[in-house]
Amino acid sequence: MAEEVKLMKGNEAIAHAAIRYGTDGYFGYPITPQSEIMETLMDEKPWETTGMVVLQAESEIAAINMLYGGAACGKRVMTSSSSPGISLKQEGISYMAGAELPALIVNVMRGGPGLGTIQPSQADYFQAVKGGGHGDYRLITLAPASVQEMADHVALAFDLAFKYNNPAMILADGVIGQMMEKVILPEQRPRKTEEEIRREQTWATLGKTKDRKPNIITSLELDSSIMEHNNIRFQNKYKQIEENEVIFEELLCDDAEYLIVAFGSAARISQKAVELAREEGMKVGLFRPVTLWPFPKKRLKSYSEKIKGILTVELNAGQMVEDVRLAVECKVPVNHYGRLGGIVPTPDEVVEELMKLK
Repeated sequence: MAEEVKLMKGNEAIAHAAIRYGTDGYFGYPITPQSEIMETLMDEKPWETTGMVVLQAESEIAAINMLYGGAACGKRVMTSSSSPGISLKQEGISYMAGAELPALIVNVMRGGPGLGTIQPSQADYFQAVKGGGHGDYRLITLAPASVQEMADHVALAFDLAFKYNNPAMILADGVIGQMMEKVILPEQRPRKTEEEIRREQTWATLGKTKDRKPNIITSLELDSSIMEHNNIRFQNKYKQIEENEVIFEELLCDDAEYLIVAFGSAARISQKAVELAREEGMKVGLFRPVTLWPFPKKRLKSYSEKIKGILTVELNAGQMVEDVRLAVECKVPVNHYGRLGGIVPTPDEVVEELMKLK
């Protein structure tokens, strides 16, 4: 399949990109607003073309544990869900982080808490970026702001997951999952060779070490000294990720006196707000974190001596704003503007909030 342009939903783009990446297995459970991911995979029947397993599990808990098993065999595996479903997966996600297993987890956020609403939200930021499960772990977290990025982030998330032996999450919101845009799909990766399959099987049974001892894949360690050593190793890995894998986008930031910081659909709305504010003579720029973790704190801090104020725009009560305030170290005022319950703000509302910084 050659590169081609299609019109599709963000959820559908993730499914097509997963097939073309050469994903070995998908395990999921339906929940709005991400159900089209699994539905598209079922319609495309990749088991007939690439050998990809597509399975609807009996629950979200079953799906995440199937992901653990597939990742433990060295396979490229993924799951997807939406906010309450991701909550159910948290124990398994923590286990995978502790066992250092690479995999892709997609969260197309909806409003909460509880069952909440099926309308869009960005209120899972804490859950993804701070680690919603137990223990000191991190998820590599990407925040797409377009249907194109929904497709592109599949390969990026998988590549980073395997580079660092760590689960990665695409943290999208219901707007990006449900909206339709043109998207350029990547070329189909070739099917794995017998040698690649053999290497995967060897890794699963004999591990990665030179002595080729039996590979026991687990996050359990009863010796506290060894568990501390493991945690220190994890933290060193996370520091390496923070140094090397930060991604962000800047729009009209060079001469900006004020910054909007936003991700996902809130960044799209904020982009129009920047245009409107500049028409009124207010020099505003947009800073969009693409990696929510690692968060681009160093780059954001570099603006703290140059600007007069920051407005974070989020579809929540104020979550990313905490990381923004930490990044700028209280050197500049940071306000938050958010809408809740599935209501999406307008660019004019954002401009009104910007004016409060003056």
